Amino acid sequence: MAELMKVTVGECLKKQAQKNKAQEAIVYSKLGIRYTYQEFYELTSKVAKGLMAMGIKKGDHIAVWATNVPEWLLLQFGSARAGAVLVTVNTNYQSAELDYLLKQSDTKALFFIEEFRSTSYRKMVDSVKERMKEFPELKHFVQIDNIHSSTYDTFQEMLAAGDVISDEELQEREDSLHFNDVINMQYTSGTTGFPKGVMLTHYNIVNNARQIAESMNLTNADRLCIPVPFFHCFGCVLGTMAAVSVGATMVPIVQFDPKEVLETVEIEKCTGLHGVPTMFIAELNLPDFDTFNLSTLRTGIMAGSPCPIEVMKKVIDKMGMSEITIAYGQTESSPVITQTRTDDPIERRVETVGKKHTQVEAKIVNPVTNDEVKAGEQGELCTRGYHVMKGYYKMPEATKEAIDSDGWLHTGDLATVDEDGYYRITGRLKDMIIRGGENVYPREVEEFLYSHPAILDVQVIGVPDKKFGEKVAACIQLKEGQSLSSDELKNYCKGQIANFKIPEYFLFVNEYPMTASGKIQKYKLREQALEALSVTHE
Repeated sequence: MAELMKVTVGECLKKQAQKNKAQEAIVYSKLGIRYTYQEFYELTSKVAKGLMAMGIKKGDHIAVWATNVPEWLLLQFGSARAGAVLVTVNTNYQSAELDYLLKQSDTKALFFIEEFRSTSYRKMVDSVKERMKEFPELKHFVQIDNIHSSTYDTFQEMLAAGDVISDEELQEREDSLHFNDVINMQYTSGTTGFPKGVMLTHYNIVNNARQIAESMNLTNADRLCIPVPFFHCFGCVLGTMAAVSVGATMVPIVQFDPKEVLETVEIEKCTGLHGVPTMFIAELNLPDFDTFNLSTLRTGIMAGSPCPIEVMKKVIDKMGMSEITIAYGQTESSPVITQTRTDDPIERRVETVGKKHTQVEAKIVNPVTNDEVKAGEQGELCTRGYHVMKGYYKMPEATKEAIDSDGWLHTGDLATVDEDGYYRITGRLKDMIIRGGENVYPREVEEFLYSHPAILDVQVIGVPDKKFGEKVAACIQLKEGQSLSSDELKNYCKGQIANFKIPEYFLFVNEYPMTASGKIQKYKLREQALEALSVTHE
């Protein structure tokens, strides 16, 4: 069992810069940007000095609101070396959400890009600047994708300002840091409502990243394509931090595009690829999928939401990702709790979320009594160890609700564990449907419906019902050119799954409401279904 590393993010990067100087650290294939580990380390020194020149002190909060641009990566590691807490901003946020985050997080400096998907970040930032009294802590704005700006500082100007900071001053700052300092603050993605700032330390993410890399056999010989957003743990821990922990090459995609992902994998000979199931579905369903040479692919991670078995099989068979792993966790556990291993048989990799990481404790408890249940019995998954967050920023009550007095983090996820230590996630406590006293677990119904050849994706939810309390509804995306009726689907289910599990309603949709990290927001889907069915709460 590997010992936990008591190092900072900066020390972790420095070690790789010394060990793998000439190795490529970052490759932005489409942008023509390539940095070796030595060059990347030197650039993060400039960023750290720029932040210090700006007046950012150890423990100050800085926010970054951008796609996976190179500056995001430089800020991730540069801010860590300056001891600043990086607050990651969801790229889908709009004005009210941005206001909330900037106020709640006590952000001192905001780094942003001009726009994303026709949403002008610049206009929203202009609005914030006009209301500075509402944001007492906020002092600096830096537009990172603009070389000349009369209104805001640019990234280049910030770097140039750092020239006044000496190497000794930076070293002094780095020497003052402790591995248990909070270094990263991510706001929970809001699949259930109001976002909370999850405080993660160097110790949390350095060690979690290293265990993730070990589980997927990632080494400095690997080239990892990262199309998942950096603002989410998937991007900045399972992606960038895991790569840095072993000296692998990071190959980020600025903004997810299935074709660009496959082109990049081919051109850069990537050996690893990350993604949420919807990303892999989009890649596999490209009309010209067969024209791409993906022969270098071997490993990677599928996570973020339950992975349909058929998708997993195709990723292994058609994309050649024979060693792909499934990871499970949540932001509050920085984030991975369990992961399959590269040599697990395919059944384990498609039916479970693997075993717990070493140095991590996990147990399944009865959600009512809190007593541990037997192997194979369903309950709430709880975890304890180095990876559990420090807490929610300025929310002591919410922290107490999540982490009990014995240090166990209650995930809110329903799961089982078998006698070999493999975990299965069976749903969310909040998503479980109770129909006339019978428990229906959406995941089970989804997996069954997914086996229909005309179905591209499916999400099962509960909708209110006067007689049964709740009824089952299935929101279905069909494959292109396919058509199905509700009656056909009901007949497909009959004799295959219990009658009480067969959806009462089948709704055909073109897309699902999602967070920017690719998680489907079931509470929003439920609202849309209620509207479509005109079912009212009585």
